[in-house]
Amino acid sequence: MNRMWAIVEREMRKYRRSPTLMLVSMVMPLVQLIILGNAFGGKIREAKMGVVDQDRGTQSVRIREAFSAIQANVNTFHVVYYDNDQQAKDDVRKGKIQAAVVIPPEFSRKYYEENHPRIGVIVDNTDNFIAGSLEQKMQELVDALNKPAVQPRVQQQIALEVVELYPYIEYMKYLLPGSITLAMFISVMIGGGMLYIDDKARGVHEGYLVTPITRAELVFGLNIAGAIKAVISGVCLTVMGALIAGLSTAFHLTNILGALLMILATSMAFNTMMFLLMVRIEDPLVPRAMFGVLNTLLYFPSGAVYPIFSFPKWLRVIAYADPFSYAVDGFKMVLLKDAGFSAIWHDVAFLVIFSVITMAAAIPLFKRTL
Repeated sequence: MNRMWAIVEREMRKYRRSPTLMLVSMVMPLVQLIILGNAFGGKIREAKMGVVDQDRGTQSVRIREAFSAIQANVNTFHVVYYDNDQQAKDDVRKGKIQAAVVIPPEFSRKYYEENHPRIGVIVDNTDNFIAGSLEQKMQELVDALNKPAVQPRVQQQIALEVVELYPYIEYMKYLLPGSITLAMFISVMIGGGMLYIDDKARGVHEGYLVTPITRAELVFGLNIAGAIKAVISGVCLTVMGALIAGLSTAFHLTNILGALLMILATSMAFNTMMFLLMVRIEDPLVPRAMFGVLNTLLYFPSGAVYPIFSFPKWLRVIAYADPFSYAVDGFKMVLLKDAGFSAIWHDVAFLVIFSVITMAAAIPLFKRTL
């Protein structure tokens, strides 16, 4: 045990003398959390909506008033009026406006005659997010206009009432579990994988091999040191990320304990996985080349950015074997859903079993000879 802890002490001293490593492992996930959290998942604001009123009747006035109300309140779009639909269509194509509504001639007459009154929407569907958002807003507007002025006493239509279990979850909060997981992975990749290969290239491990230290003690010592580095990154990013995202529930005692349990399990799983990948590698350029591949292969299928259930079947197979998926799910259960320990036991169990398997595979692969 003393020999093993001597390796841990040496690794942590080296880590303490290079605080840049810890900063690098946290800066990128924090930047990603802030940029992506504000760039994606938000509601459309201040889009330009063209309106072509070819009717000029009483019902077209109602529609224009509804547009003005949307512009004044939720500010989804600004209204730009056109005299002809061809000019509006050209401006949509050129990107000057995001969509255009065409109120056809005799719209008001057809409305009073109940003769299928229609309005048209021209959208640029090369951007499905904006097009879908504006179409949804237009559908809400049409549904509101279709409601009768006097509601019947007996309501015969089916109504849908949505009960939300949690307050509104902003996209930045949704990204936080993935950012914590990514910070721990980067810490393991830099502080574990790359430094391990660099030490081998410098001949540091040759000094270990001439001592009576056993192969198992070497492997456990290096993995414990790497896991401690990952725990430090995980704790720091959990605290900073929760403060930036405004996630106050993360500081409840039960959630703190659950997050610490997930951080410990995730750090061991990531570090043993990285050690298994690097145990036979000699070239210091290899882990740097592998970083981008591993990041794409492990992070994006994990459900950190998009839900796993929307993936095709072949990608879901990768997600269910990916330790990132269980880490992200566990952090979501603790930080976002406040679900307690009973909701994360299967995630913790998978990560612990994964750690044991990868560690058991790494020990015999570790070369105890020069």
